[in-house]
Amino acid sequence: MLEARNLTKRYSAIAAVEKVSFTILPGQILGYLGPNGSGKSTTVKMLAGLIEPSEGEIFFRGENILKNRLWFSRQFGYVPEEPHLYTHLTGREYLQLVGRLRGMEKTTLERRIDAMLDLFALSEFRDTQMSSYSKGMRQKVLLSAALLHDPEILILDEPFSGLDVTAGLVFRTLLQALAAEGKMILYSSHVLEVVEKLCSEVVILHRSRVVAHDSVARLRDLRSLFSLEDVFAQLVMHEDPSAVAAQMIAVMRG
Repeated sequence: MLEARNLTKRYSAIAAVEKVSFTILPGQILGYLGPNGSGKSTTVKMLAGLIEPSEGEIFFRGENILKNRLWFSRQFGYVPEEPHLYTHLTGREYLQLVGRLRGMEKTTLERRIDAMLDLFALSEFRDTQMSSYSKGMRQKVLLSAALLHDPEILILDEPFSGLDVTAGLVFRTLLQALAAEGKMILYSSHVLEVVEKLCSEVVILHRSRVVAHDSVARLRDLRSLFSLEDVFAQLVMHEDPSAVAAQMIAVMRG
């Protein structure tokens, strides 16, 4: 189990994340939602060890990961919202670097790299510098890097960004299969239709705090709404989208 307890991140007097708590159980895909600026990516970065929380704790298997980052770094795979790749490297070289940092055995690493690049249709570009890769190709490299070491936890921030329809369908099916095997997955996204199909539970942030944490079905039932998008709009939007759209059209033509 992965547990976040009262995670808080402050920048001077401004709280980017305020007392956020949740758990992810084996076999669960937890959706992590919120409007821009609500604290989603900040939370993800705290889990991934990129920034330290101002307050709060994170536990995995009962161990405080803030006290043992190196151990935890080998337990999770991470896909950031914005890719930071060493584009002077080839796809193969980048994956070799990531695998070595994860402590993978060389033969296993090379075998998995070849298989991943093949499955993501990148084999013919394996020895090409990533500076020439498209956005979708770079995203496939990031996904491969997150999966190489068969992690117990996946921390995903907009993982479908740039993927074509075919690759997106394959990856969605893969996430469902991994969850069925007992993996834990945190899935942060703005694409509510995919979240609704994938996630057993969702956490919704608004203004740095959790405003809902429940199953998608129960949130819909409690609010007598038809979709997760309707639930999200009711919880975090204070203006009618139709009215805002009409105002924008008026500005365009004014």
